[in-house]
Amino acid sequence: MSSDYSDIRVVVGLDFGTTYSGFTYCHISDGKNNLVTNDQWPGDIGQLKTNTALQYDENYVKIESWGISALSKRQKKKKENKNRPAELFKLHLGKLAENLRPELPVDFKKAITDYLKEIGKSIKVEIKSAWHGIDFFENVFVIITVPAEYLEKDKEIMRECAYKAGLIKEKESKNLQFTTEPEAAAIYCMENNLKTYGLNIPGTTFMIVDCGGGTVDLTTRKVLKDGQLGEVTERAGDYCGSTFVDREFIKVLRKILGDDAIDLLRDKHYGQMQYMVQEFCRDAKMPFTGEESEFKSYEMDIEEVVPVIMKCVTDEVREKMEDKDWVIEFKYNDIKSLFDPVVNRIIKLIQIQLDNTKDECSAMFLVGGFSQSKYLQKRIKEKFQQRIENISTPTLPIAAISRGATLYGLSMKNSEPSSDNKDPPKFVINERVLKYTYGIRISPKWKEGDPIERKRSNGRIRKFRCMARRGTKVKVNQEFTILQLPAFPDQDSIKFVIYYTTEYDAKYCDEDGMEKLGSLSISLPDVQLGIDRPIEFGLTFGRMEITATAKNNRNGQNYQATLTLDI
Repeated sequence: MSSDYSDIRVVVGLDFGTTYSGFTYCHISDGKNNLVTNDQWPGDIGQLKTNTALQYDENYVKIESWGISALSKRQKKKKENKNRPAELFKLHLGKLAENLRPELPVDFKKAITDYLKEIGKSIKVEIKSAWHGIDFFENVFVIITVPAEYLEKDKEIMRECAYKAGLIKEKESKNLQFTTEPEAAAIYCMENNLKTYGLNIPGTTFMIVDCGGGTVDLTTRKVLKDGQLGEVTERAGDYCGSTFVDREFIKVLRKILGDDAIDLLRDKHYGQMQYMVQEFCRDAKMPFTGEESEFKSYEMDIEEVVPVIMKCVTDEVREKMEDKDWVIEFKYNDIKSLFDPVVNRIIKLIQIQLDNTKDECSAMFLVGGFSQSKYLQKRIKEKFQQRIENISTPTLPIAAISRGATLYGLSMKNSEPSSDNKDPPKFVINERVLKYTYGIRISPKWKEGDPIERKRSNGRIRKFRCMARRGTKVKVNQEFTILQLPAFPDQDSIKFVIYYTTEYDAKYCDEDGMEKLGSLSISLPDVQLGIDRPIEFGLTFGRMEITATAKNNRNGQNYQATLTLDI
């Protein structure tokens, strides 16, 4: 590894989730056998995560509370707090359709920054109480986990927010790195669960299904020698986490109580709506096992749980609800129908991932908060138990990601050669599979056969030059390079514009699905040499961020950038 982590004393794994967040930490001298997962939160003790939620003051400037303390309790007769809390703001990152992104009372970047600042205070307090003399900015290595589906620009936004939240001293600090949520879970399960089944041997292939609040992320990994992990096929993910069951619940209430009533509840009495969903999650969603013989119908007493909506319904709805004493009953098939659209999407994701895996999959581990759903576990086992012998939930599934992220950071630190250790252990991640095809924009001369409509006024045509193709297995810090010459003899600078696409083969930078990743500009002296000034341009993959480099082969000048992203 090229970065110097010699000053690192403490590693923190931060699982910033859609609905719940948590962190794990350890001192490098204690190693992986003494990880501490925080369970001390404002207003709550003993839980390994707290809610990803913020309650602001009336001007949405100062944070009044965060975590579980920010969520509404049962409404009292006193005046209701009109300020709605900010939650689910993580859903504004990634590729979720605009109409599915939740409305927020503040800009999503502000909410992310403010939340990271609050949880960062807890991290700093725990580290300070555990060890003396730790300089947070110099001695603490923070690993933040992100969904498998995040683009480079999403990770760059997370880095910007972490910097503004005071987790790092400089925006590009090496003391903040990213790993994907399923990759962190894979590291945790390799360390803690494969041994249980006698599968911690080179050649074992296993799948992680990370079921969170917003996303479900999958990765299939292979155990390699020296305790390393390789990636078998591309990571995959979709927006089908547990909050989408809550959305199905709200859809049903719309049919019963009317759209206008639910809209008024959301817009004017958000606290009561939030409390109603909390009650549903506690009393109906989490207890649901899918076993009809065990099921007890869920009765929601509107007058008790969300009385304000009684004033919002139409006369027709009021008459019907009065006949039922304002009680809505959810029977077995009603609850099952809330789960099934979401669970079916998860099963389809797993099916596709398995179909793309040529090797036999020996085990599947379900992690994340939603993995505790007995119904989800039951459906997955029914569908795949003939194909995968070992399907289980590891110990501490809620903490698997933050603990795996801490192990990732420890491995990154310990795999660095130093004066004390010239032959360190190998980094836990050996290789990953590229999810995109990467390349640069080039401007060769237009020639016969090229589309005439693409011929530019200077007689050239802009094309995409592939550097690394989707599906390629990439070693950590592996570099892909090309030689590029100036387009014009008198050119005194060159700008490399990097693009990526989900397509395996692409010709032009304006094709559908093509995204601009960033750019790197360098100066080109010695114009007297004309176009005979080769530049070696490289993209380095492996960690969760991409580095672009350019070297002038004539004078040896080097340029490097963690990409200038278009965000």
